[in-house]
Amino acid sequence: MKLTWEYTGGIIKSRDFICGHCGLHLASQRGWDAYDKSDIVAHIYICHNCFQPTYFGPDGKQIPGVAYGNPVHDIPDQYVESLYEEARNCTASNASTAAVLCCRKLLMNLAVSKGASEGQKFIEYVEYLSDKGFIPPDGRDWVDHIRKKGNEATHEIAIVEREDAEELLSFVEMLLKFIYEFPAKRKRKTSADS
Repeated sequence: MKLTWEYTGGIIKSRDFICGHCGLHLASQRGWDAYDKSDIVAHIYICHNCFQPTYFGPDGKQIPGVAYGNPVHDIPDQYVESLYEEARNCTASNASTAAVLCCRKLLMNLAVSKGASEGQKFIEYVEYLSDKGFIPPDGRDWVDHIRKKGNEATHEIAIVEREDAEELLSFVEMLLKFIYEFPAKRKRKTSADS
């Protein structure tokens, strides 16, 4: 399909979307339309927050996509923070298998950041997190679920579905907030009240 792009003074039909660059939910009408013969079939919208372009193709697919989940603040370990953001960004690129593998690796890094020795088996990292109280009550099943999905992603032919990646990321986000963000927020509040 050969597209003809037309700049109409920058004003096109408004579209509601989440910017894949800055994460802002917006409705933009700045950009370009692309025509196939006489029908508008694709668009480029400009975010009014970060001024970056977002492409919507004939199939409606958004590029760049939107990372699943929310940022988690106050993670002092750069590897844990990087792996979490990498897993989120994998979902923005429809790379669900990679997202699941990042979630699994993140749990290992999380355990090491909280004092576990490097070079252990994955199950030992899970036990460490559980024994030290970093996994909330009834959360052990979730951590085991991440282990199983990570093993499937590594050792089986089947591709991981987006829903599975999002499910694991939801748990990881909650776990990171439980371990890092909420205690840091409370500590800041206590310090401010003193």
